[in-house]
Amino acid sequence: MKNKNKLLLILLAVFIGLQFFRPKGIDHGTKAPDLANVPKQVNAILRSSCFDCHSSEVNLRWYDKITPANFLVASHIRDGRKALDFSKWASWPKAQQNTIIYYSINKILSGEMPIPSYAAVHSYAKLNQSEINILKNYALTLSPRKIADSAQISSAEKQYNEWINGTLKHSSVKPSPNGLPYIPDYRNWKAISTTDRFDNGTMRIIFGNEIAVKAIQEKQTNPWPDGTVFAKTAWKQQMKKDGSIGAGEFLQVEFMVKDAKKYAETKGWGWGRWKGNDLKPYGESTDFDKECIECHKPMENQDHVFTSPLYLISQLKKIQK
Repeated sequence: MKNKNKLLLILLAVFIGLQFFRPKGIDHGTKAPDLANVPKQVNAILRSSCFDCHSSEVNLRWYDKITPANFLVASHIRDGRKALDFSKWASWPKAQQNTIIYYSINKILSGEMPIPSYAAVHSYAKLNQSEINILKNYALTLSPRKIADSAQISSAEKQYNEWINGTLKHSSVKPSPNGLPYIPDYRNWKAISTTDRFDNGTMRIIFGNEIAVKAIQEKQTNPWPDGTVFAKTAWKQQMKKDGSIGAGEFLQVEFMVKDAKKYAETKGWGWGRWKGNDLKPYGESTDFDKECIECHKPMENQDHVFTSPLYLISQLKKIQK
């Protein structure tokens, strides 16, 4: 019994001693303003679920202040603000605000946010289905869908079929301002993921070359191996009278080419974008790709890649077996 009491006293002394060690360098109490031009319900949901780690305003519970838990909480806050800081909302243009809403909702829908380990202790951060629906419905109002007429549908289907059949070709396409060449064979690659950009009314199909597909099959995607190439095609969403959504006007194709050494100054990736049917290279100068890097910054812990690969047929067959 005496030995047990001694052990308890030692543990208590260690616990008390630990309390003198505190994380530093984080402002826990600067009031974050409400998000301008956002409905009250949406503001309330984001403030309750996201602001503690994604703004300058932090509402610490008593157990968040205890060492060593406070170091973990401080890490969540530091990483959260680095990825997204709602305190900067007013400084962002409207298009970027819409993108942030889209990005946030997709993180919630995928189960990535709030971080499960954080939500396990901070149950108030979890969103119920009603709150998720409020966010989704708000996002849909940012780019309302309109029913396309027969002429628009016919034109879009003709263009899409030409793209599928390979008849929509170009004899020569200029390289990106940073020197990245256009890759015409990407449409023969495997589609590895899709996204619905309801914030701007577009739909995306992401293709991967053989190296990307192999990396997915072998689960070697963080980091992606050198030689990986993604092609992300963007189409304007087109809604038919029955409410179904299909590909409308072709907007652009973007490439990400992995070469950690060659593209060391641009986070290991070569970036390029070609817009419209004439595939005009995007960017006015060679450093246009800084814009790409900034957009992908929230995913720096995932090798700057947003794409979450869908299961490929070969993987599904293995699962079925």
